[in-house]
Amino acid sequence: MSTPPDPIDLFGTEYTRDPYPLYAELRERGPVHRVRFPSGVRAWLVTGYEAAHQALTDTRLGKDHARGNAAWRARASIMPEPQHSQLQVHLLHQDPPRHTALRRLITDAFAPQRVEGLRPRFQAMADALLDGLPDAGEADLVEVFAGRFPFRVLAHVIGLPGEFEERFDRDWGKVVQPVGPSDPGRPAYEARLRGLQRYIADLVVHKRGERGEDLLSRLVAARDDGRIGQEELDSMIFQLLVAGQEPVTNQISTALVTLLRHPDHLAALAGRPELLPRAVEELLRYDSAFELTTWRFFAEDADLHGTRIPAGDSVIVSLCAANRDARQFPDADTLHFDRTPNPHLAFGHGTHFCPGAALARIELQIALGTLLRRLPGLRPAVPDDELRWIPAVLARGVDRLPVTYGAPATCPVADGPDAAC
Repeated sequence: MSTPPDPIDLFGTEYTRDPYPLYAELRERGPVHRVRFPSGVRAWLVTGYEAAHQALTDTRLGKDHARGNAAWRARASIMPEPQHSQLQVHLLHQDPPRHTALRRLITDAFAPQRVEGLRPRFQAMADALLDGLPDAGEADLVEVFAGRFPFRVLAHVIGLPGEFEERFDRDWGKVVQPVGPSDPGRPAYEARLRGLQRYIADLVVHKRGERGEDLLSRLVAARDDGRIGQEELDSMIFQLLVAGQEPVTNQISTALVTLLRHPDHLAALAGRPELLPRAVEELLRYDSAFELTTWRFFAEDADLHGTRIPAGDSVIVSLCAANRDARQFPDADTLHFDRTPNPHLAFGHGTHFCPGAALARIELQIALGTLLRRLPGLRPAVPDDELRWIPAVLARGVDRLPVTYGAPATCPVADGPDAAC
């Protein structure tokens, strides 16, 4: 058997800030590459649109962590026991038929017709978050808006009680960011896990005592009548709370960074809000918050686009690399709001296509439309190279986005005292 190639590092400041040059290089080399993540785990990365599309529907590739081999398990199970067993058996890590049964429990809550009917309520939430801001000034859009709006929407959609909405600590969302066993941040990471577990346990007790028609109540009822186990219940609530809102926060921030880097597009969108639906699709394609998929595994040694993959090795699909493939998207590195068709893979594809895609699209349309309407003259408040991209392995976004808005400052120049500086 030939020796696997040396892995390519998928981490570091430059990669985190802009992974697209590396993805372009990898696409030119071929569809499958050996890579290494910050934890030290090695995986096979799929790049290119056609290869990604096929991998996402390849029935040989399963998501169940039990498929992972010893080499993967030694480094990739970053979440320690007992939390790994208790919080990692949600939809993202299940295969049919179990995946089908669990997904059926949540689809009604995120059905396109239902969430579209909630658009006015979501709009009111977005406006309320900006009501306290002055007419002009500076703000961190993650702190004042992107870090709050998706969770308020999610709380309403799943039936999270008000006291639990107030109690939720957004810092718990960092449990999906890699912290290896020897990392100095490990104690804080494990404290987040324990805090989130206590929160979930208290939430289940509350919902068991005050049943309603909401999604959380239905999940607790499914546990009580034996349709799902306790670990599945806790894991699905974990997935809803973390995966249901943090990626939308990241996508809002990523889309805003793109618009701030393209002021002509920002101005066009501010002046023509009817462009929002198509613009959101292009922003999702251009830079997606879901950069990479979660792990997949072959049950036995298999060929993947000409590369032999050992059983139990992890396979990751690069959604961002696929969405910049010029063979599928002409002029792929350029932002085009009029791009059509636009079959991007930002929400995945196949069995594991994001069940909350319709909700996320509405949130992005409302978020961008509201910010551009309420904060005219939006522009960066810090240089681009000062933006700090989150260190999450599978996701893209910035943890702060300082902006200035309102009329630009004026200064006396030859053309008159009211000319812009």
